[in-house]
Amino acid sequence: MDLLVVGLNHRTAPVSLRERIAFSVDQLAVALPALKKAGAFKELAILSTCNRTEAIVVGENANPSSIISWFGEYHDIPTSELEDSIYSHQGTQAVQHAMRVACGLDSMVIGEPQIFGQFKECFSIAQIHNTLGPDLNNLAQTTNRIAKQVRTETGIGENPVSVASTSVTLAKQLFTEVASCNALLIGAGETIELVARHLKDTGVSNLVIANRTLAHAETLAEEFGAQAVDLNAVPLILEDTDILISSTSSELPILGKGTVERVLKSRRHKPIFMVDLAVPRDIEPEVADLKDVYLYSIDDLQEIIVENLGLRQSAADEALRIIDYAVDQYAENYNSLDAVDTLRRFRAHHEAIKRAELTKAQARLAKGDDPEAVVTALANQLTNKIVHVPSIEIKKAGSQKETLLTIERLFQLDDDL
Repeated sequence: MDLLVVGLNHRTAPVSLRERIAFSVDQLAVALPALKKAGAFKELAILSTCNRTEAIVVGENANPSSIISWFGEYHDIPTSELEDSIYSHQGTQAVQHAMRVACGLDSMVIGEPQIFGQFKECFSIAQIHNTLGPDLNNLAQTTNRIAKQVRTETGIGENPVSVASTSVTLAKQLFTEVASCNALLIGAGETIELVARHLKDTGVSNLVIANRTLAHAETLAEEFGAQAVDLNAVPLILEDTDILISSTSSELPILGKGTVERVLKSRRHKPIFMVDLAVPRDIEPEVADLKDVYLYSIDDLQEIIVENLGLRQSAADEALRIIDYAVDQYAENYNSLDAVDTLRRFRAHHEAIKRAELTKAQARLAKGDDPEAVVTALANQLTNKIVHVPSIEIKKAGSQKETLLTIERLFQLDDDL
Protein backbone atom coordinates (compact mmCIF):
# COMPACT_ATOMS: atom_id res chain seq x y z
CA MET A 1 0.00 0.00 0.00
CA ASP A 2 1.73 3.18 -1.24
CA LEU A 3 0.00 5.48 1.27
CA LEU A 4 1.95 7.98 3.37
CA VAL A 5 0.91 10.66 5.87
CA VAL A 6 3.46 13.29 6.89
CA GLY A 7 2.68 16.21 9.19
CA LEU A 8 2.66 17.86 12.58
CA ASN A 9 -0.06 18.65 15.11
CA HIS A 10 -0.82 20.19 18.50
CA ARG A 11 0.95 17.33 20.27
CA THR A 12 4.21 17.66 18.36
CA ALA A 13 4.48 21.38 17.59
CA PRO A 14 3.68 24.67 19.36
CA VAL A 15 1.15 27.05 17.85
CA SER A 16 4.00 29.37 16.82
CA LEU A 17 5.18 26.69 14.37
CA ARG A 18 1.75 25.37 13.42
CA GLU A 19 0.59 28.78 12.26
CA ARG A 20 3.68 29.21 10.07
CA ILE A 21 3.25 25.88 8.27
CA ALA A 22 -0.51 26.12 7.76
CA PHE A 23 -2.04 26.45 4.27
CA SER A 24 -4.97 28.66 3.39
CA VAL A 25 -7.50 27.51 0.80
CA ASP A 26 -5.99 29.93 -1.72
CA GLN A 27 -2.50 28.62 -1.06
CA LEU A 28 -3.65 25.03 -1.61
CA ALA A 29 -4.58 25.92 -5.19
CA VAL A 30 -0.86 26.37 -5.87
CA ALA A 31 0.64 24.04 -3.27
CA LEU A 32 -1.24 20.84 -4.20
CA PRO A 33 -0.15 20.65 -7.87
CA ALA A 34 3.35 21.89 -6.99
CA LEU A 35 3.99 19.28 -4.28
CA LYS A 36 2.48 16.51 -6.41
CA LYS A 37 4.85 17.38 -9.23
CA ALA A 38 7.88 17.88 -6.98
CA GLY A 39 7.46 14.49 -5.34
CA ALA A 40 6.23 12.69 -8.47
CA PHE A 41 3.25 11.54 -6.42
CA LYS A 42 0.26 9.81 -7.97
CA GLU A 43 -2.21 11.45 -5.58
CA LEU A 44 -2.09 14.10 -2.88
CA ALA A 45 -4.30 15.89 -0.35
CA ILE A 46 -3.31 18.39 2.34
CA LEU A 47 -5.25 18.72 5.59
CA SER A 48 -4.52 22.06 7.25
CA THR A 49 -6.31 23.29 10.40
CA CYS A 50 -5.32 25.37 13.41
CA ASN A 51 -4.15 22.20 15.13
CA ARG A 52 -2.51 20.24 12.30
CA THR A 53 -1.01 20.27 8.83
CA GLU A 54 -0.66 16.92 7.06
CA ALA A 55 0.18 15.75 3.56
CA ILE A 56 -1.68 12.58 2.57
CA VAL A 57 0.20 11.03 -0.31
CA VAL A 58 -0.02 8.07 -2.67
CA GLY A 59 3.17 7.27 -4.58
CA GLU A 60 5.78 4.61 -5.06
CA ASN A 61 8.72 5.05 -2.69
CA ALA A 62 7.19 8.24 -1.25
CA ASN A 63 9.77 9.78 1.06
CA PRO A 64 8.82 11.72 4.22
CA SER A 65 12.03 13.80 4.07
CA SER A 66 11.17 15.14 0.62
CA ILE A 67 7.78 16.35 1.87
CA ILE A 68 9.35 17.95 4.95
CA SER A 69 11.88 19.74 2.74
CA TRP A 70 9.17 20.97 0.40
CA PHE A 71 7.05 22.26 3.31
CA GLY A 72 10.09 24.12 4.58
CA GLU A 73 10.87 25.65 1.20
CA TYR A 74 7.27 26.70 0.58
CA HIS A 75 6.89 28.42 3.94
CA ASP A 76 10.49 29.59 4.21
CA ILE A 77 11.12 27.53 7.36
CA PRO A 78 14.50 25.81 7.89
CA THR A 79 14.09 22.03 7.78
CA SER A 80 15.91 21.80 11.10
CA GLU A 81 12.97 23.62 12.75
CA LEU A 82 10.51 21.05 11.41
CA GLU A 83 12.26 17.72 11.82
CA ASP A 84 11.64 17.25 15.55
CA SER A 85 7.94 18.04 15.19
CA ILE A 86 7.17 15.90 12.15
CA TYR A 87 5.55 12.47 12.26
CA SER A 88 4.92 10.03 9.42
CA HIS A 89 2.70 6.97 8.98
CA GLN A 90 2.79 4.48 6.12
CA GLY A 91 0.47 1.81 4.79
CA THR A 92 -2.17 0.54 7.20
CA GLN A 93 -0.80 2.83 9.95
CA ALA A 94 -1.58 5.79 7.68
CA VAL A 95 -5.13 4.47 7.21
CA GLN A 96 -5.56 4.09 10.96
CA HIS A 97 -4.22 7.61 11.56
CA ALA A 98 -6.61 9.10 8.99
CA MET A 99 -9.58 7.39 10.64
CA ARG A 100 -8.50 8.53 14.10
CA VAL A 101 -8.24 12.10 12.85
CA ALA A 102 -11.63 12.09 11.12
CA CYS A 103 -13.32 10.60 14.20
CA GLY A 104 -11.86 13.27 16.47
CA LEU A 105 -9.68 10.85 18.44
CA ASP A 106 -6.51 12.76 17.60
CA SER A 107 -7.98 16.18 18.41
CA MET A 108 -7.08 18.51 21.24
CA VAL A 109 -10.58 17.82 22.62
CA ILE A 110 -11.58 14.17 22.07
CA GLY A 111 -14.56 13.84 19.77
CA GLU A 112 -14.73 17.47 18.59
CA PRO A 113 -16.93 17.49 15.49
CA GLN A 114 -15.29 20.21 13.38
CA ILE A 115 -12.42 18.00 12.22
CA PHE A 116 -14.80 15.66 10.38
CA GLY A 117 -15.92 18.46 8.07
CA GLN A 118 -12.34 19.70 7.66
CA PHE A 119 -11.19 16.19 6.78
CA LYS A 120 -13.86 15.84 4.09
CA GLU A 121 -13.10 19.31 2.73
CA CYS A 122 -9.39 18.58 2.21
CA PHE A 123 -10.26 15.79 -0.23
CA SER A 124 -12.82 17.98 -2.00
CA ILE A 125 -10.14 20.64 -2.49
CA ALA A 126 -7.73 17.99 -3.80
CA GLN A 127 -10.37 16.90 -6.31
CA ILE A 128 -10.86 20.49 -7.50
CA HIS A 129 -7.13 20.83 -8.16
CA ASN A 130 -6.80 17.40 -9.82
CA THR A 131 -4.58 15.77 -7.19
CA LEU A 132 -7.20 13.27 -6.00
CA GLY A 133 -7.18 9.76 -7.48
CA PRO A 134 -8.88 6.41 -6.87
CA ASP A 135 -6.81 5.44 -3.81
CA LEU A 136 -7.37 8.68 -1.89
CA ASN A 137 -10.99 8.78 -2.98
CA ASN A 138 -11.42 5.27 -1.56
CA LEU A 139 -9.68 6.34 1.65
CA ALA A 140 -11.91 9.41 1.95
CA GLN A 141 -15.14 7.50 1.35
CA THR A 142 -14.23 4.68 3.73
CA THR A 143 -13.04 7.05 6.45
CA ASN A 144 -16.17 9.20 6.17
CA ARG A 145 -18.31 6.10 6.60
CA ILE A 146 -16.35 4.98 9.67
CA ALA A 147 -16.49 8.46 11.21
CA LYS A 148 -20.28 8.48 10.84
CA GLN A 149 -20.45 4.98 12.36
CA VAL A 150 -18.35 6.08 15.33
CA ARG A 151 -20.58 9.13 15.89
CA THR A 152 -23.69 6.99 15.72
CA GLU A 153 -22.60 3.95 17.72
CA THR A 154 -20.37 5.44 20.43
CA GLY A 155 -21.92 8.84 21.11
CA ILE A 156 -18.43 10.29 21.32
CA GLY A 157 -19.66 13.83 20.70
CA GLU A 158 -22.75 13.75 22.90
CA ASN A 159 -21.18 14.87 26.18
CA PRO A 160 -20.05 18.54 26.05
CA VAL A 161 -16.48 19.23 27.16
CA SER A 162 -16.18 23.01 26.83
CA VAL A 163 -17.63 25.61 29.17
CA ALA A 164 -19.58 27.17 26.29
CA SER A 165 -21.22 23.97 25.07
CA THR A 166 -21.79 22.68 28.62
CA SER A 167 -23.58 25.90 29.55
CA VAL A 168 -26.00 25.54 26.64
CA THR A 169 -26.51 21.83 27.31
CA LEU A 170 -27.51 22.59 30.90
CA ALA A 171 -29.99 25.18 29.64
CA LYS A 172 -31.51 22.60 27.31
CA GLN A 173 -31.95 20.25 30.27
CA LEU A 174 -33.82 22.93 32.26
CA PHE A 175 -36.05 24.29 29.48
CA THR A 176 -38.00 21.85 27.33
CA GLU A 177 -38.46 24.52 24.62
CA VAL A 178 -35.08 26.22 24.83
CA ALA A 179 -35.44 27.73 21.35
CA SER A 180 -38.25 29.95 22.62
CA CYS A 181 -36.21 31.26 25.56
CA ASN A 182 -34.81 34.79 25.84
CA ALA A 183 -31.06 34.79 26.38
CA LEU A 184 -28.80 37.51 27.77
CA LEU A 185 -25.04 37.25 27.33
CA ILE A 186 -22.78 39.57 29.33
CA GLY A 187 -19.36 40.15 27.78
CA ALA A 188 -18.08 40.19 24.22
CA GLY A 189 -14.98 38.00 24.33
CA GLU A 190 -14.18 34.66 22.74
CA THR A 191 -16.09 32.61 25.33
CA ILE A 192 -19.28 34.61 24.89
CA GLU A 193 -18.89 34.34 21.12
CA LEU A 194 -18.77 30.53 21.45
CA VAL A 195 -21.79 30.55 23.75
CA ALA A 196 -23.69 32.70 21.23
CA ARG A 197 -22.84 30.27 18.47
CA HIS A 198 -24.04 27.27 20.49
CA LEU A 199 -27.26 29.07 21.39
CA LYS A 200 -27.94 29.96 17.75
CA ASP A 201 -27.25 26.36 16.72
CA THR A 202 -29.77 25.28 19.35
CA GLY A 203 -32.39 27.55 17.79
CA VAL A 204 -32.42 30.45 20.24
CA SER A 205 -33.30 33.55 18.22
CA ASN A 206 -34.04 36.15 20.93
CA LEU A 207 -30.51 37.03 21.99
CA VAL A 208 -29.16 40.14 23.75
CA ILE A 209 -25.46 40.88 24.22
CA ALA A 210 -24.44 43.34 26.94
CA ASN A 211 -20.96 44.74 27.35
CA ARG A 212 -19.20 47.63 29.08
CA THR A 213 -17.95 48.79 25.66
CA LEU A 214 -21.12 48.99 23.55
CA ALA A 215 -19.19 48.95 20.25
CA HIS A 216 -17.78 45.49 21.05
CA ALA A 217 -21.26 44.22 21.89
CA GLU A 218 -22.58 45.65 18.62
CA THR A 219 -19.87 43.92 16.58
CA LEU A 220 -20.68 40.54 18.10
CA ALA A 221 -24.45 41.14 17.98
CA GLU A 222 -24.29 41.86 14.25
CA GLU A 223 -22.72 38.45 13.61
CA PHE A 224 -25.52 36.60 15.40
CA GLY A 225 -28.50 38.82 14.66
CA ALA A 226 -28.71 39.85 18.32
CA GLN A 227 -29.51 43.07 20.17
CA ALA A 228 -26.60 44.98 21.75
CA VAL A 229 -26.88 46.97 25.00
CA ASP A 230 -24.50 48.40 27.58
CA LEU A 231 -24.22 47.07 31.14
CA ASN A 232 -26.57 49.70 32.56
CA ALA A 233 -29.45 48.05 30.72
CA VAL A 234 -28.87 44.61 32.25
CA PRO A 235 -31.39 44.90 35.16
CA LEU A 236 -34.14 45.95 32.75
CA ILE A 237 -33.29 43.30 30.14
CA LEU A 238 -33.07 40.65 32.87
CA GLU A 239 -36.80 40.97 33.57
CA ASP A 240 -37.48 39.22 30.25
CA THR A 241 -34.46 36.87 30.39
CA ASP A 242 -34.69 33.09 30.83
CA ILE A 243 -31.00 32.30 30.23
CA LEU A 244 -28.14 34.48 31.42
CA ILE A 245 -24.49 33.58 30.74
CA SER A 246 -21.74 35.97 31.78
CA SER A 247 -18.01 36.10 31.08
CA THR A 248 -16.26 39.44 31.58
CA SER A 249 -12.93 40.60 32.99
CA SER A 250 -14.56 42.80 35.63
CA GLU A 251 -12.86 42.81 39.03
CA LEU A 252 -16.18 43.32 40.82
CA PRO A 253 -19.53 41.50 40.47
CA ILE A 254 -21.80 42.94 37.78
CA LEU A 255 -24.97 41.38 39.14
CA GLY A 256 -25.89 41.37 42.85
CA LYS A 257 -28.44 39.46 44.91
CA GLY A 258 -30.62 42.54 45.48
CA THR A 259 -30.98 43.26 41.77
CA VAL A 260 -31.90 39.65 41.00
CA GLU A 261 -34.47 39.58 43.83
CA ARG A 262 -36.24 42.63 42.37
CA VAL A 263 -36.17 41.06 38.90
CA LEU A 264 -37.69 37.82 40.18
CA LYS A 265 -40.60 39.73 41.72
CA SER A 266 -41.24 41.46 38.36
CA ARG A 267 -41.12 38.03 36.67
CA ARG A 268 -43.52 36.62 39.29
CA HIS A 269 -40.77 34.17 40.21
CA LYS A 270 -40.47 32.66 36.77
CA PRO A 271 -37.10 30.77 36.96
CA ILE A 272 -33.84 32.10 35.52
CA PHE A 273 -30.94 29.90 34.49
CA MET A 274 -27.56 31.59 35.11
CA VAL A 275 -23.98 30.58 34.32
CA ASP A 276 -21.05 32.62 35.63
CA LEU A 277 -17.96 31.81 33.57
CA ALA A 278 -15.89 34.69 34.93
CA VAL A 279 -12.96 34.69 37.34
CA PRO A 280 -13.37 36.82 39.47
CA ARG A 281 -17.08 36.11 39.44
CA ASP A 282 -19.55 38.38 37.64
CA ILE A 283 -22.54 37.24 39.74
CA GLU A 284 -22.56 37.40 43.51
CA PRO A 285 -22.51 33.82 44.84
CA GLU A 286 -25.43 34.64 47.19
CA VAL A 287 -27.67 34.75 44.11
CA ALA A 288 -27.59 30.96 44.20
CA ASP A 289 -29.58 31.08 47.44
CA LEU A 290 -32.59 32.55 45.64
CA LYS A 291 -35.37 30.04 45.14
CA ASP A 292 -36.06 30.62 41.44
CA VAL A 293 -32.47 30.95 40.23
CA TYR A 294 -30.36 28.07 38.90
CA LEU A 295 -26.80 29.43 39.14
CA TYR A 296 -23.72 27.51 37.97
CA SER A 297 -20.16 28.70 38.51
CA ILE A 298 -17.21 27.77 36.33
CA ASP A 299 -16.17 25.24 39.01
CA ASP A 300 -19.57 23.55 38.72
CA LEU A 301 -19.05 23.30 34.97
CA GLN A 302 -15.52 21.93 35.35
CA GLU A 303 -16.87 19.04 37.44
CA ILE A 304 -19.36 18.23 34.69
CA ILE A 305 -16.66 18.54 32.02
CA VAL A 306 -14.31 16.15 33.85
CA GLU A 307 -17.13 13.61 34.08
CA ASN A 308 -17.96 14.07 30.41
CA LEU A 309 -14.31 13.65 29.42
CA GLY A 310 -14.38 10.28 31.14
CA LEU A 311 -17.49 9.34 29.16
CA ARG A 312 -15.82 10.50 25.95
CA GLN A 313 -12.75 8.42 26.72
CA SER A 314 -14.94 5.34 27.11
CA ALA A 315 -16.53 6.18 23.77
CA ALA A 316 -13.05 6.68 22.28
CA ASP A 317 -12.02 3.19 23.40
CA GLU A 318 -15.04 1.74 21.61
CA ALA A 319 -14.26 3.91 18.57
CA LEU A 320 -10.74 2.48 18.43
CA ARG A 321 -12.16 -1.03 18.24
CA ILE A 322 -14.36 0.04 15.32
CA ILE A 323 -11.37 1.67 13.62
CA ASP A 324 -9.06 -1.33 14.13
CA TYR A 325 -11.62 -3.60 12.49
CA ALA A 326 -12.15 -1.10 9.67
CA VAL A 327 -8.40 -0.87 9.01
CA ASP A 328 -8.16 -4.66 8.70
CA GLN A 329 -11.09 -4.66 6.26
CA TYR A 330 -9.58 -1.78 4.31
CA ALA A 331 -6.24 -3.58 3.96
CA GLU A 332 -7.97 -6.80 2.95
CA ASN A 333 -10.05 -5.02 0.31
CA TYR A 334 -7.00 -3.10 -0.92
CA ASN A 335 -5.03 -6.34 -1.34
CA SER A 336 -7.96 -7.99 -3.10
CA LEU A 337 -7.95 -5.09 -5.58
CA ASP A 338 -4.30 -5.90 -6.27
CA ALA A 339 -5.26 -9.53 -6.90
CA VAL A 340 -8.06 -8.46 -9.23
CA ASP A 341 -5.67 -6.25 -11.18
CA THR A 342 -3.09 -9.05 -11.41
CA LEU A 343 -5.76 -11.47 -12.60
CA ARG A 344 -6.94 -8.98 -15.20
CA ARG A 345 -3.41 -8.55 -16.57
CA PHE A 346 -2.83 -12.33 -16.43
CA ARG A 347 -5.90 -12.99 -18.52
CA ALA A 348 -5.13 -10.13 -20.93
CA HIS A 349 -1.59 -11.41 -21.45
CA HIS A 350 -2.71 -14.91 -22.39
CA GLU A 351 -5.60 -13.59 -24.44
CA ALA A 352 -3.05 -11.65 -26.50
CA ILE A 353 -0.97 -14.82 -27.02
CA LYS A 354 -4.09 -16.70 -28.12
CA ARG A 355 -5.10 -14.00 -30.62
CA ALA A 356 -1.63 -13.82 -32.15
CA GLU A 357 -1.34 -17.57 -32.63
CA LEU A 358 -4.93 -17.90 -33.84
CA THR A 359 -4.32 -15.18 -36.45
CA LYS A 360 -1.29 -17.10 -37.73
CA ALA A 361 -3.28 -20.36 -37.89
CA GLN A 362 -6.18 -18.73 -39.74
CA ALA A 363 -3.76 -17.21 -42.25
CA ARG A 364 -2.22 -20.66 -42.93
CA LEU A 365 -5.64 -22.21 -43.34
CA ALA A 366 -6.61 -19.44 -45.79
CA LYS A 367 -3.55 -20.32 -47.85
CA GLY A 368 -4.66 -23.95 -48.01
CA ASP A 369 -2.20 -25.52 -45.53
CA ASP A 370 -3.08 -28.93 -44.12
CA PRO A 371 -5.64 -28.33 -41.31
CA GLU A 372 -4.17 -31.08 -39.09
CA ALA A 373 -0.68 -29.57 -39.37
CA VAL A 374 -2.05 -26.10 -38.66
CA VAL A 375 -3.92 -27.28 -35.54
CA THR A 376 -0.86 -29.18 -34.31
CA ALA A 377 1.36 -26.14 -34.82
CA LEU A 378 -1.21 -23.94 -33.07
CA ALA A 379 -1.27 -26.26 -30.03
CA ASN A 380 2.54 -26.47 -29.91
CA GLN A 381 3.01 -22.70 -30.20
CA LEU A 382 0.39 -21.94 -27.53
CA THR A 383 1.96 -24.46 -25.16
CA ASN A 384 5.48 -23.12 -25.76
CA LYS A 385 4.43 -19.50 -25.29
CA ILE A 386 2.49 -20.27 -22.10
CA VAL A 387 5.10 -22.45 -20.36
CA HIS A 388 8.28 -20.65 -21.49
CA VAL A 389 8.51 -17.95 -18.80
CA PRO A 390 7.14 -20.18 -15.97
CA SER A 391 9.75 -22.82 -16.89
CA ILE A 392 12.53 -20.23 -16.51
CA GLU A 393 11.18 -19.06 -13.15
CA ILE A 394 10.85 -22.66 -11.87
CA LYS A 395 14.54 -23.22 -12.65
CA LYS A 396 15.40 -19.99 -10.83
CA ALA A 397 13.40 -21.13 -7.79
CA GLY A 398 15.84 -24.01 -7.39
CA SER A 399 15.50 -25.40 -3.88
CA GLN A 400 12.97 -22.85 -2.63
CA LYS A 401 10.53 -25.46 -1.40
CA GLU A 402 7.70 -23.05 -0.58
CA THR A 403 7.84 -21.45 -4.01
CA LEU A 404 7.88 -24.85 -5.71
CA LEU A 405 4.88 -26.01 -3.66
CA THR A 406 3.01 -22.86 -4.67
CA ILE A 407 3.75 -23.58 -8.34
CA GLU A 408 2.61 -27.19 -7.96
CA ARG A 409 -0.64 -26.03 -6.35
CA LEU A 410 -1.12 -23.23 -8.88
CA PHE A 411 -0.78 -25.52 -11.90
CA GLN A 412 -2.28 -28.60 -10.18
CA LEU A 413 0.76 -30.69 -11.07
CA ASP A 414 -0.35 -33.60 -8.85
CA ASP A 415 -3.77 -33.89 -10.50
CA ASP A 416 -4.38 -36.65 -13.03
CA LEU A 417 -5.51 -35.45 -16.41
